[in-house]
Amino acid sequence: MRLESFKTHLAAQKQSFIGFPATLDFDYSELQPLLQVFLNNIGDPNVDSWCGTHSKEFEREVIAFFANLFRAPKDNYWGYVTNGSTECNLYALYLARQKYPDATVYYSSSAHYSVPKNIHLLGMHGVKVRSQKNGEMDYANLRTLIASQDDKPAIVMATCGTTMTEARDNIAIIKQILKSTPAHHIHVDAALAGTYTALLEPHHPFDFEDGANSISISGHKFIGSPVPSGVVIVRKDDKELLANATNYTGSPDSTISGSRSGHAPLFLWYAIQHWGTDGFRKRAIESQKMASYAHARLRQIGWKTWRNPGALTVMLASPPREQIIKWQLASVGGWSHIICMPGVTRPKIDTFIADLARP
Repeated sequence: MRLESFKTHLAAQKQSFIGFPATLDFDYSELQPLLQVFLNNIGDPNVDSWCGTHSKEFEREVIAFFANLFRAPKDNYWGYVTNGSTECNLYALYLARQKYPDATVYYSSSAHYSVPKNIHLLGMHGVKVRSQKNGEMDYANLRTLIASQDDKPAIVMATCGTTMTEARDNIAIIKQILKSTPAHHIHVDAALAGTYTALLEPHHPFDFEDGANSISISGHKFIGSPVPSGVVIVRKDDKELLANATNYTGSPDSTISGSRSGHAPLFLWYAIQHWGTDGFRKRAIESQKMASYAHARLRQIGWKTWRNPGALTVMLASPPREQIIKWQLASVGGWSHIICMPGVTRPKIDTFIADLARP
């Protein structure tokens, strides 16, 4: 009885889910029998452990897909499927600290809250960079801050799709700023927008060929998954700076979490097989059109709104608290947003607009 009530509650919540970046129109019913099996991808994804119930062969294909998507060096990449983007950012910072123990970490005021938290956890020195009005990093401020550090190594935590406004930092500009700082590492937290940014034209500079040393995305956002997950891709020669001895599992302890879900990579692998690159691109274009439609509808009713070019995120002046709760709107400083992930439909947007327009 209690589970049935919970199912009913979730079905209702799904109908008004437009304020957080998760794709809900997935169908993994074909994988349901695998939920009856214990799957633990403990250790390095490239080294099968002595525990035979794992899905590392699928995880390796997921990593290869994203390494290719983000134009990583063909024979010089490594990665794994994490529990989420916070772990991705933690791993990237951990790796960068191994390269440059005395480096200063620069991150924008629009960076995900996990960035300063992870800097604190690792005992690193962080410096906050101003953001522009649209949420993008203030490059002039970054240049000034780096110049004041007397040529210390620099780690820059850039973002491709900021939490509130979906702003995308320009890695080509950041790379140019770091030209006089040879010892540097650029990580791109592309949790929200990385997957579809790589698929759309014109190309936005954010990947390995543009100057990134590591990139991460969230699996449950644009792709869609019933469980949170993330993917982090780094240069293999950077990863090999970390000493990861093989232990009683038979696989090197080369990840943050040790034991990892063997089901999460299967969901991502299945989505990749189902949609493919062209399918993901089509879904991204459809989502952009939906965001454009939502933006236009808000303007029609006279609601204060704006949107970064090409973003799936639409900013709007925060409505009353009852509507924030009903529509599950992330909100801060008098602004809320809706995110038109795949599965957000015109009828859902129209219902939301009608609710806002009601006296």
